[in-house]
Amino acid sequence: MEKIKRSVALPQLSDIIHAHSVLKHIVKKTPLERSKSFSAMSGANVFLKLENLQTTGSFKVRGAYYMISRLAPEKLTNGVLCASAGNHAQGVAYAASKLGVKSTVFMPVFAPPLKVIATRSYGAEVILTGDTFDDAFNAAMEYGSKSGATFVHPFNHPDIIAGQGTVGLELFEQLEQIDAVLVPIGGGGLIAGIAIALKQMNPGIRIIGVEAEGAQSMKVSIEANEPMSLTSVNTIADGIAVKSPGDLTFQITRSLVDELVTVNDAEIAQTTYMLLQRAKILAEPAGVAAMAAVLFGKVDLTGQNVIPVISGGNINMSILEQILEKGVMDVGLRARIQVLVPDQAGKLMSIIAILNKMRASIHDIYHERSTTSVPIGHVQITITFNLQDTLQLPTLLAELDKKGMSYQVLH
Repeated sequence: MEKIKRSVALPQLSDIIHAHSVLKHIVKKTPLERSKSFSAMSGANVFLKLENLQTTGSFKVRGAYYMISRLAPEKLTNGVLCASAGNHAQGVAYAASKLGVKSTVFMPVFAPPLKVIATRSYGAEVILTGDTFDDAFNAAMEYGSKSGATFVHPFNHPDIIAGQGTVGLELFEQLEQIDAVLVPIGGGGLIAGIAIALKQMNPGIRIIGVEAEGAQSMKVSIEANEPMSLTSVNTIADGIAVKSPGDLTFQITRSLVDELVTVNDAEIAQTTYMLLQRAKILAEPAGVAAMAAVLFGKVDLTGQNVIPVISGGNINMSILEQILEKGVMDVGLRARIQVLVPDQAGKLMSIIAILNKMRASIHDIYHERSTTSVPIGHVQITITFNLQDTLQLPTLLAELDKKGMSYQVLH
């Protein structure tokens, strides 16, 4: 990892208040809802700040709109641009469209098609280029130098931070007694803005930052006491998979954030599933990091009024499918078994008869005869099925044992 050094000019509470006045008729004042289920699970009094319900599906539109609205008229003539694979792209596109400004968004070629379509639908010209985000970023920089378009940074700009800080003002209005606020950290724009707002109004509120274990650039930077850049990031929470914090966001985090914790991908995935299952809230992996920290006890919050910020809801459908599949298996309502039986008529039906007896519904069946691991004259059957309750699987396996079948449970 390498050191990053830049000048620092920090936004103030007055900037956030001004941003709030600009944004109040543009963005939604998103709900703050108490969760009975998650309060019971965690032992805290949990209130969810639902920025996944924000226009464009995340908080990003707040900072993007405020920054673009403050650009000088002569700068607006050449338009704005950004590089993003997701939420920032949509926020910039929407904000620019509302302000009547041309926007160009550079996205890597791997960007999910639904996010590309959404960004275009908000009025941006989308240019797909490069295999990585860095490739798209470099292309955007080159385009900006030639076109004169203004680059809208995803997090490291005073106006971006001030715009994101309006979330903090809303929280202060929505809940009289706040003990702790947990905020996902990617580049740090959201937590920086929220920390400035809340610490000025009530220094006693704990601000806790949450990073993905595979992308903890802010935590590494705070420990080093200067901004650092990770050589790589690896997490399903792509919205907070940032290699390095900004110099502004680092400075604010170091000064105002009380604690930084991390959550791993398994905890993020399980929280995404639980939010959908228990609270009927669809959020993306990056958006649930704060809630994961609460559920998995990363900080002692017992008996406190706690607000995890659910920062976005733009989940990739392929990731959602995997999370749902794994989630329902983890809680014991779906199982997958592999059974080796003689390749004879009636063998499959005998297994299905056991499943029918248990009132288990079959999800899919796969046969394999041709691999070297399957003896000649046998067939390997993989069956995925849904169960009525979590106690059925041991009973079903006992039935297979009675019939002398060779099987293994797949996870």
